[in-house]
Amino acid sequence: MSKEQKNTSWKHKLHEIIYEADTPMGKWFDIILIILILFSVLLIMLESVKSIDTEYHLTLLTLEWIITIFFTIEYIARIICIQKPSKYIFSFYGIIDFLSTIPLYLSYILAGSQVLLAVRAFRLLRVFRILKLVQFLGEASQLKSALKASSAKITVFLFAVLILSVMLGTLMYLVEGDEAGFTSIPMSIYWTIVTLTTVGYGDIAPITPQGQFIATIIMLLGYGVIAVPTGMVTVEFGKRFKALKTGEEHVEKFVHVNTQACPVCAKEGHRDDASHCYNCGSLLNV
Repeated sequence: MSKEQKNTSWKHKLHEIIYEADTPMGKWFDIILIILILFSVLLIMLESVKSIDTEYHLTLLTLEWIITIFFTIEYIARIICIQKPSKYIFSFYGIIDFLSTIPLYLSYILAGSQVLLAVRAFRLLRVFRILKLVQFLGEASQLKSALKASSAKITVFLFAVLILSVMLGTLMYLVEGDEAGFTSIPMSIYWTIVTLTTVGYGDIAPITPQGQFIATIIMLLGYGVIAVPTGMVTVEFGKRFKALKTGEEHVEKFVHVNTQACPVCAKEGHRDDASHCYNCGSLLNV
């Protein structure tokens, strides 16, 4: 075996472990990676508690450095085992991996940058690869279509709600005034939106009978504000489901997708029966 073939061989094995979740080693690697990510996020949370950080600062820092070194090695390994490193470096996961690795190094240059370590939580998106939740992409596409079809109606409805909020907020400003906390029209509009969405912070409250009556109407309107957009999407979703069931609308059946990643461009989402990358046409590690 030539030197070039040996290099290709170990890069191929490394690629299978790091980028694939369908192989036993790939699954274990991703599971360990996710556990470390969760542990790292937990460390950041504990570090933000002053009493814990004061007593265990050195321990927390040591553990964080161990995890950071592991992620640094992992990041470099991901670059090494693909033929076009820039495809990974500038991909979504590549940027997230980079941003989640550098903060601890930057903390010695820029104060407070270690807080960015919480970005590692985004790497938990890889759990979809292990749990094979891609099977829900078919249902997700139907929901996306329903949202897109009802987007115009929802936009008009939200615009109407905004106009209503401005009108009612202005009215509350005239009725209540500074004594009840309605110091300006923007503040009154803020209160109206908070009440209309049934959030109800309670930082401002009407004190006059007229204001309380208007507030009651706004509260009742709030139930409609929540229900109407949901109803619009549900109707569109129902239409598409009925069309699919009766055969009036052609919807491509979901084809199972594995976690195979292209060894050249690092693209994922290939079909089980695919032998070449759908993005660059390179031969997959099949």
